[in-house]
Amino acid sequence: MDGSDEITTERIVAPGAEDLERAAEAALRPRRLAEFVGQRVVRDQLELVLHAAMGRGRAPDHVLLSGPPGLGKTTLAMIIAAELGTSMRITSGPAIQHAGDLAAVLAALEEGEVLFLDEIHRLARPAEELLYVAMEDFRVDVVVGKGAGANAIGLSLPPFTVVGATTRAGLLPAPLRDRFGFTGHLDFYDEAELRQVLGRSAGLLGVDLHGDAAAEIASRSRGTPRIANRLLRRVRDWAQVRGDGTLHLAAARAALAVYEVDDLGLDRLDRAVLTALCSRFGGGPVGLTTLAVAVGEEPETVETVAEPFLVREGLMGRTSRGRVATARAWEHLGLVAPPSAETLFG
Repeated sequence: MDGSDEITTERIVAPGAEDLERAAEAALRPRRLAEFVGQRVVRDQLELVLHAAMGRGRAPDHVLLSGPPGLGKTTLAMIIAAELGTSMRITSGPAIQHAGDLAAVLAALEEGEVLFLDEIHRLARPAEELLYVAMEDFRVDVVVGKGAGANAIGLSLPPFTVVGATTRAGLLPAPLRDRFGFTGHLDFYDEAELRQVLGRSAGLLGVDLHGDAAAEIASRSRGTPRIANRLLRRVRDWAQVRGDGTLHLAAARAALAVYEVDDLGLDRLDRAVLTALCSRFGGGPVGLTTLAVAVGEEPETVETVAEPFLVREGLMGRTSRGRVATARAWEHLGLVAPPSAETLFG
């Protein structure tokens, strides 16, 4: 691949989701904790928190859910509202840029409602400070007027529950983090759990998914249910158009080959980064900017889109001198690693 080749960032293995895909996901979301697959520790802890609160007839503590995208934070927020038998209002940190925006949302809440704040780490500072008081005292101060004539009016709020979701818990300020009574971190799924997710989704989609096909899709899903369900839909499309409608192993492999998802779940961008690192730069170390130019992408795209999974899978390392390929990366690409790659992290 030469540096002029353009690599699209519209990736089938991207853990994030656009609005259209969220609509497709809605039909596959579990509605109750008992239907939710995986995250056993968080699920059990959350069940205790919710049932205890319902037994007392009070709104449960505020809940913070953290972890990589695509693991079920939004789904759990919807389940919390369903388990409580109440409605949920949805907004996000980037959508609230002023304290007045948040005040309007809070003032419209009814008793016992769930307020879901996605990407809560991106709240604007004025809105963040307003949220502190609302979460702790169920009160919001609204400033009326300007200048010397400005007057703060305190409005009481009915008890409610904030469910915050973040992919970067470290960016949350301590005062906000401390106001959550329950914090749950979602981890990547193992292949057995992903097979359960796929089996359930196949039933809802009304397709015949063979066990070996489910295992094949799960092994390439990067530990993420959202990616597993996305690959399932693409395999279903292939089986419908080019197969007999049955999702067997051959159909799964053929469909995933069409979408350039390999045995480890790497796509075209991932392999381009590894190929450039190994073939052009001898396995590194090489600077991020140089590596990005070699694959025709922005440095931020390589760092935030490709690198996390490559590092997690032990295919790439980040050192003080730059990015390096591990012995496993050479092996995956079918290349012969230099002796230095074997002892790189020794």
